[in-house]
Amino acid sequence: MLEVKQLIKSLPNGRKVLNGISFKVEKGEFVGILGPSGAGKTLTLRCLNGLLKPDSGSVVVQGTDGKRVDICQISKRELRRARQKIGVIFQGNHLVKRLSALENVMIGRLGQISTFRSILYGFTDAEAAEAVAALEKVKMEHMADVRTGNMSGGEMQRVAIARAIFQSPTLLLADEPISSLDPSNARVIMKLIKPLSENIPVVGVFHQPDMTAKYCTRVIAIKDGKVIYDGDPHLSENLLAEIYGEELQQIEANKNIPALIPSEPTLVHTS
Repeated sequence: MLEVKQLIKSLPNGRKVLNGISFKVEKGEFVGILGPSGAGKTLTLRCLNGLLKPDSGSVVVQGTDGKRVDICQISKRELRRARQKIGVIFQGNHLVKRLSALENVMIGRLGQISTFRSILYGFTDAEAAEAVAALEKVKMEHMADVRTGNMSGGEMQRVAIARAIFQSPTLLLADEPISSLDPSNARVIMKLIKPLSENIPVVGVFHQPDMTAKYCTRVIAIKDGKVIYDGDPHLSENLLAEIYGEELQQIEANKNIPALIPSEPTLVHTS
């Protein structure tokens, strides 16, 4: 479970870039965050794993043991421990190009073993088998020994997903994981991410309303640092226009938006 309450973050000049962001995500949900450029989507995601500390508000994550932790209030040491169970899939995949796919996957669990162990002998055979199993889930086990620098963008992103799986996270965050991929590879990545939400909450930032409509269970729209919509992922043309404004023309030029639901959801305007 993830519960975000009243996140506020201001720039040094006083402008609020996050202005009371609140939402809750349960296991079984794949939530896509949409919004125009500069809306505060990525800043919100960075608050969820403690890379950015808000001026006020809370980000509560509940682990499999039922323990609840507020990412915004814990010490740096506790935050490092909490991050060990928050998987992140980045836009640029953040792989070590000189290492193989298997080695990159195993890096995902480095923070969970001691420095002494990592220097002396690293991972056990059982852990290596787990890493291979993670690659199997993204259909990349046949490339386990291939250097990721020799892979395509779609293949590298699959390895990044396998790394997150190997981490055994209680929360998975995806920061524009398909923005640099062609439509075919983007669909593959979304198909791989969606089943993960059956066991843990999944939250991702996207720029493709057609993809979130097809694969996400819910959509949150952020504009000017506020949540203006939270609900069904199938958005009407009028609602998309209100969310994106002039950017909608560019989105439609890059991708044909699929058939939208006839009934238009109600916007949730926050004060």
